[in-house]
Amino acid sequence: MNKINILVPDLPDSVSDAVIAKWHKKIGETVYSNENIVDIETDKIMLEVSSPCDGILSVILEKTGSIVKSTQIIGNITKISNIEKKKTESTTKEKKISINKIDTPERNKHINFASNKNINHYFTPSARRFIKINNIDQSSIIPNQLNYIFRKQDIEKNVHENSNLNNTFNNSNNTYRVKMTRLRQKIAERLLQTKNNTAMLTTFNEVNMQSIISLRKKYNESFEQKYGVRIGFMSFFVKSVIAALKIFPEINATIDNTDIVFYKNFDISIAVSTPRGLITPVLRNADQMSMADIEKKIKEFSIKSLNNKIKIEELIGGNFTITNGGVFGSLMSTPIINPPQTAILGMHAIKERPMAINGKIKILPMMYLALSYDHRLIDGKESVSFLNKIKNILEDFNRILIDV
Repeated sequence: MNKINILVPDLPDSVSDAVIAKWHKKIGETVYSNENIVDIETDKIMLEVSSPCDGILSVILEKTGSIVKSTQIIGNITKISNIEKKKTESTTKEKKISINKIDTPERNKHINFASNKNINHYFTPSARRFIKINNIDQSSIIPNQLNYIFRKQDIEKNVHENSNLNNTFNNSNNTYRVKMTRLRQKIAERLLQTKNNTAMLTTFNEVNMQSIISLRKKYNESFEQKYGVRIGFMSFFVKSVIAALKIFPEINATIDNTDIVFYKNFDISIAVSTPRGLITPVLRNADQMSMADIEKKIKEFSIKSLNNKIKIEELIGGNFTITNGGVFGSLMSTPIINPPQTAILGMHAIKERPMAINGKIKILPMMYLALSYDHRLIDGKESVSFLNKIKNILEDFNRILIDV
């Protein structure tokens, strides 16, 4: 039998280390090739490490919470032969058969997983994602009936009833302590970095969204039939931002010591909210993407983010960020710059408001826009003009076609 090493995946240069978030297998348990056996958390994403072969997990070198480096050995698997594998599968099959013979739910309804290792419980995909994201120990989940099918809401209820999972509870003041995730630590670090190292200001404007709403209403069905994705607001904003960045190149730039580095490409970061925190995957060369390409890519980012499948490479870079607090109901905010970028655009909720148009009062769907920028590089005139350009394009999207 051969010993096969379990390695930390290659981490990019921008990620110095990672943390062992959770081992899904214990020493002595059977693992199968490509089965997820351990989760590793970086300051950007969660990585799933799969078993390189069929075998037995024989050694765990780094426990949960340990800091690890790229390609570091964190455990060993004893590779098993086909004969041994068949024996293992046969034993597993026998256990499942013995479980199916249990048919007295009332007598066994208080059985605990932790004390009954042979019970075969099933978690729905949403429940598995919830367990993984919240780093919940499956063995501590208490069933209440023998079919053991758990949905996300069942797990939430179970965790609430047993709320001291992985937490330190203080009965004296009714508080509990939870370890901050690496992503949340990185977010906190970057927020302080922005606050301390930039001269950040925010300028505001408002945009009449009636034109965009009418376009979406008119073409959404045809767009979805042709491209297989609904047309959202974000693709309009991405196109508007790119048009404005071409006119104001200092906003598509960064400061490097005493130099200004201007970007020739237009890589737009899109803020995506996940249960673990905010991440900013990048639309590469967004100026070359159609609106359908943009919508498809944003949808892909959202799905990957929820399933912890997004790659580190997809989060690195970006010259300008767009964030949409409106999806959570935010009416106005001051978004914080995503360093080393020099500006960020904040979208907000669309609200009907009375507006004076040509001496008459009309009720229009209005959105507040916020542009936060680094005043060390961008002057007030440029920031206000940049935001006005975006506003003008959104209120008359035909400007994109004739480039005015």
